[in-house]
Amino acid sequence: MDKMLKRLQGMLDRYNEINDLLINSKFSDNREYARLSKEQSNLEAPVKAYQELLDVMQHIKDDEELLSDHDLREMAEMELEELREQEQKLIDHLEVLLIPKDPNDECNAIIEIRGAAGGDEGNIFAGDLYRMYTRYAETKGWKTEIYEAEESEAGGFTIVSFLVKGKDVYKELKFESGAHRVQRVPKTESAGRIHTSTATVLCLPDVEEADVDINPEDLVIETHRASGAGGQHINKTDSAVRITHTPTGITVNCQDGRSQIQNREQAMRIITARVYDYYQRKAEAEKGAERRSKIGTGDRSEKIRTYNYPQNRVTDHRINFTLQQLDRVMEGKLDDIIAALLEADQKAKIAGE
Repeated sequence: MDKMLKRLQGMLDRYNEINDLLINSKFSDNREYARLSKEQSNLEAPVKAYQELLDVMQHIKDDEELLSDHDLREMAEMELEELREQEQKLIDHLEVLLIPKDPNDECNAIIEIRGAAGGDEGNIFAGDLYRMYTRYAETKGWKTEIYEAEESEAGGFTIVSFLVKGKDVYKELKFESGAHRVQRVPKTESAGRIHTSTATVLCLPDVEEADVDINPEDLVIETHRASGAGGQHINKTDSAVRITHTPTGITVNCQDGRSQIQNREQAMRIITARVYDYYQRKAEAEKGAERRSKIGTGDRSEKIRTYNYPQNRVTDHRINFTLQQLDRVMEGKLDDIIAALLEADQKAKIAGE
């Protein structure tokens, strides 16, 4: 408790210091003003709750002194019971507010879905997942934009990557990375047998190029003609762009933009996100830290969720969460699953895991 109060007092002091700077200083650099304003905004909620806590603690101290007064003892005891309940609620609230924030939570997200095990059925399921996420984005008022798409002849995609833009997108979708398993009777199955197939999802924060140290000399940029399923040319000009980051071997190909310039911009955003993710993983591995949280490592190979069509059931294996509403989930009703994942992550962080 003393450690938390000391930390909160430091935050209050910093909040007041920033406030003085914003009022009394002249800023030649707008970026510095914006940085300080953002820092103050991030401190506002815990500082407000801390001030409320100090007020309650003072009232508790005052009432405890009244316990020795025979005439006021009964009133003081009644007030103390209510005040101590308020105090505990504020402490619980502050524990949540003091959880270290992922600096990427406010970012947009780049999602890549690939058909994996199961051949055509894996690709079809990748298309179903793409539809699920875009439907969810619609319900949140987010915008989506396809960056790369290789359609499968049987339906769905061998790979589809797209940008999701909106408020706290990465915060809500970051736990979607991993292997998604589907159990159902494929359309091509004449005997009615249930098959198990998988598609992999990778969710990356859409970070700014300035935040990632990429040497332009490490990038090999090539242009080529866009092609559709089966290798058929769908463009007679070299509008498609492929970028390779030579130190990591990461390659990105974009061909769905309206021009070479747009495809290049999209490819740069994806390569930036992937290189950032690569070095983040490497740094955490060197520190011996587990990836992102106890909920999961974020690795594609990690089986995170099963979609069972015969039982209309979806199960997230990381938190043992099951819904008998698969039909609704596939229509983009992901709120319950995402809320459960965020709550589990919050509890793990409070517990220091």
